[in-house]
Amino acid sequence: MSFSYYGELCTEVYDLTKKVGQSIGGDLEYYQDKLKHCKGRILEAMAGSGRVLIPLLESGLAIDGVDYSPEMLFSCRQRCEERGLQANLYQSNLQELSLPYQYEAIFIPAGSFLLIENRQESIQALRKLYEHLQPGGRLMLDLFLPDANFETGRFEGISTFHFPNGDLITMEEKQVEADLFNQYKVSYLKYEKWRDGKLIQTELQRFALRWYGVEEFKLVLESVGFSDVTVSADFVHGKVPCDAKQSFIYEAVK
Repeated sequence: MSFSYYGELCTEVYDLTKKVGQSIGGDLEYYQDKLKHCKGRILEAMAGSGRVLIPLLESGLAIDGVDYSPEMLFSCRQRCEERGLQANLYQSNLQELSLPYQYEAIFIPAGSFLLIENRQESIQALRKLYEHLQPGGRLMLDLFLPDANFETGRFEGISTFHFPNGDLITMEEKQVEADLFNQYKVSYLKYEKWRDGKLIQTELQRFALRWYGVEEFKLVLESVGFSDVTVSADFVHGKVPCDAKQSFIYEAVK
């Protein structure tokens, strides 16, 4: 059993449940609208397998992608090739980001920034993103708050995913660590792939989330050097956050 970070089975489930062009709560339309007038290069950080990147490429934008997971990037390349698209895709964590371009805009959808578990590493990632922006460039990302249950050892249940070729992947989730004071929690996700009734592959993923208060993250961005930081709710620009169940979208300028 491998102990992976967005490994092969996780990527298969991700691709099945998050199709190219699928919007989550209105995020795709939001980023499309915000980026449509960009003349320079754009970077999607933590790009995954191309759910958002590919529609932006198809709209004619010059967009690059970076992700830590080679399995996700492999899937993204395949999806691009299937559509006759070319993209610069880089493998890196954000804390060590060193790309050959500066960008007019950088964005991170789907709350993915919360996957950077260590707080100092998350701040270093923001510094690297700041360095990769052109003067006056914009950073955009969305965050969320986790559910209110912080019981360590809580079993989340089993999900089952059916694939067109007849394969079956089950995912069992268990929360193994939770710290309300330090604002993080960790779950283990066990994936099992079945074919013709036989178990053929197993994968264990450590899934951590570190969250931030709405105003707290604004202050973090400002401490890195960003200015003109705005926060909107539910992918409606200017909508004032008022509920812990909302998505929170940050825009900031270098």
